Amino acid sequence: MSHRSHSTGTGPKAAASYGSSLKRRADVVGTGFTVLDRLYQDGHFSDESLGGSCGNVLVSLAMLHRAVAPVLRLGLDLAGERLMTEFCEAGAIVEHIHRRPELRSPILAEKLDTASGIHLFSFTCPETDTDLPRYESIGEPELEEALPLLQTCSVFYTDRLSESILKAMRAARAGGAVVFFEPSEIGNSDLFERALELSTILKYSSDRLDDELGGIAADCIKIVTHGSSGLEVRDGSLKIWCSAVDATEVLDTCGSGDMVSVGIIDWLLTEDLSIGELNGSHLVTGVVAGQRLAAANCAYVGARGLFKHRGASYVRSLLHAG
Repeated sequence: MSHRSHSTGTGPKAAASYGSSLKRRADVVGTGFTVLDRLYQDGHFSDESLGGSCGNVLVSLAMLHRAVAPVLRLGLDLAGERLMTEFCEAGAIVEHIHRRPELRSPILAEKLDTASGIHLFSFTCPETDTDLPRYESIGEPELEEALPLLQTCSVFYTDRLSESILKAMRAARAGGAVVFFEPSEIGNSDLFERALELSTILKYSSDRLDDELGGIAADCIKIVTHGSSGLEVRDGSLKIWCSAVDATEVLDTCGSGDMVSVGIIDWLLTEDLSIGELNGSHLVTGVVAGQRLAAANCAYVGARGLFKHRGASYVRSLLHAG
């Protein structure tokens, strides 16, 4: 069931990108937390742009000229139009973004203190103190429409779970894709356990989930992040520590973890390894490439400040600098 007539961007560039996306095979298919991120810098509204871990990872990979297909539910509103336009301008395959008039597109307020680089997120508007629209998972109609893409992609990415997302993971895994799962919480334990069985790579923060997940025997490669210290790659009994790459300047740490994921997924697509060939030792090269992006991105405000100020070609050069 397609709702493609609602899935339109604005302007000739967006329209051209949308038209060229039809019937393309996707390197990466993803679904999950994608929001309009409204940035309040040092107490004042500064900018708004596509955000959320899933949104940031997917749009960054699209800007790196990977064939990326977001599968999302958005509202037929101005926030949804802004998100759609950013995906279009990045070159993403957008026919699987479904915009519905009964929905409100999700919006997240980010408060940034540039002196410390600390950012806080809220679903309450700082200006009006009203609740902002929340993210909603895809459902069965969106899943069914995206199945051909899911069955042929190389990487499937998600940072959220629902029954429909679990089915998407299953379809991608059955087609031979690497399933990259980046949860921020466990939530529904039954869904979570089933997701772990389908995951090839599990990436999570030690602060949030290590106490609950540290001892699990999931048959996947774990990437456990430890903030500014670095991260650990765990693959069975193998444990590899990757110290953080030093940042020359820190204005904003938002998006640092997403940049690590971007580096890993880009490396996976370059190497084109089968699931059976992939192991923790191999993955370290992609991890370190992502850490270089994360460190460089800290010098700029915004989750993709590095892309905005230096361009995709420079980002690509960082990925290959090792």
